[in-house]
Amino acid sequence: KEWECYCGKFKSVRYKGIICDRCNVEVTHFKVRRERMGHIELAAPVAHIWYYKYIPSRIGLLLDITASSLNSILYYEKYVVIEPGDTDLKKMQLLNEDEYIEARERYGMSFNASMGAEAIKTLLENLDLDELSSKLRIQMIDKDDKTDKKLLRRLEIIENFKISGNKPEWMIMEVLPVIPPEIRPMVQLDGGRFATSDLNDLYRRVINRNNRLRKLLLLNAPEIIVRNEKRMLQESVDSLFDNSHKRKVVKGSSSRPLKSLSDALKGKQGRFRQNLLGKRVDYSGRSVIVVGPELKLHQCGLPAKMALELFKPFVIRRLIESESVFNIKRAKNLIEQEVDEVWQILDLVIKEHPILLNRAPTLHRLGIQAFEPVLVEGKAIKLHPLVCHAYNADFDGDQMAVHVPLTPAAQAESWALMLSTNNLLNPANGHPIVFPSQDIVLGLYYLTMEKRMLLEKVKSF
Repeated sequence: KEWECYCGKFKSVRYKGIICDRCNVEVTHFKVRRERMGHIELAAPVAHIWYYKYIPSRIGLLLDITASSLNSILYYEKYVVIEPGDTDLKKMQLLNEDEYIEARERYGMSFNASMGAEAIKTLLENLDLDELSSKLRIQMIDKDDKTDKKLLRRLEIIENFKISGNKPEWMIMEVLPVIPPEIRPMVQLDGGRFATSDLNDLYRRVINRNNRLRKLLLLNAPEIIVRNEKRMLQESVDSLFDNSHKRKVVKGSSSRPLKSLSDALKGKQGRFRQNLLGKRVDYSGRSVIVVGPELKLHQCGLPAKMALELFKPFVIRRLIESESVFNIKRAKNLIEQEVDEVWQILDLVIKEHPILLNRAPTLHRLGIQAFEPVLVEGKAIKLHPLVCHAYNADFDGDQMAVHVPLTPAAQAESWALMLSTNNLLNPANGHPIVFPSQDIVLGLYYLTMEKRMLLEKVKSF
């Protein structure tokens, strides 16, 4: 909804910028719902799962602590000694509940030990990266290969922190970002039910646990209850960031694992490969390929209806220039009716306008080449048999994509660099890549066979 608050008190563009006193929603443009982020202020710090659970564990490398020990601290199973003071304890020493109670009885408050993300944050804040970097360089002088590799990994991450200007304690979060609502939509179904993004469920779990923890802290609840709630908050934030990486995944009402932020980003169906690298392209088409032996090497057969759709803007311009029509709407009507004049103009348009043919997977530069289009009947793209080897194509149902270069510069490059007749050699080894094979060779043999064999009625094969 545009220029409207949630409760409906303000419903007009004249209230632009006003924040409703009833529902606290700003009256603004609807696009804000897609770009403005929110945040949740956490009642207790939590560690980011990407920095402690993934291999190698960045927090583990910085603190020189194993992944299992780090997990036991973050999930409130063990205490870590932050400052040993005048005691026999050592810094970074792990203590279970009994050992901690015994140490408190023995040493009192002369040492500092804690658990959870707060303890890890304190340890990270106390790190001096310059001093640690110097120590590691000295240690690397006389170490074996296995130890040397670990030291090198630690040194690498320390140097990266120094170069970037980031601080190690920023890997522990006290404020949780919330993605814009358009990216985690809620859709009303028939019957009054709602279909919602999995992220909303994961955020809801975080908010509920965070609010419960805040109440427990206000009530001065027993330490064991507060600790358990903090652990649950850490788990819910872990599930939000990467549900699939956990041993016990969070499932929805249909017993299906919920899709977290990492799941939405990674893999073939993720945001990067599917939506950013794999965008749909204008002026392109796709169809099955069939053999076109009647074509010249630089030609390809383009289905007439596909060509009309691909070159529609060019045809519209020519129709208006020829004064056959006087506006775009009338030109579109003529194209839909497929009158003879439209086909004549299409023939003129595609003459000397190259098209690019691409066959996936494009493993080398000859996987995409330029051709002069020739209009053909049907719905299949016709391909010259001699370019099949470059494309690694056969005619058992392969599909190819068509692209139209728009600018004069792109068209000039297509003719000069990408035309199939200009790409006769394999760029990998310089050997010819356009050569006859299979039925072409068989046909040549049959045509040049001695007539004597036919006269004697000898079987050729």
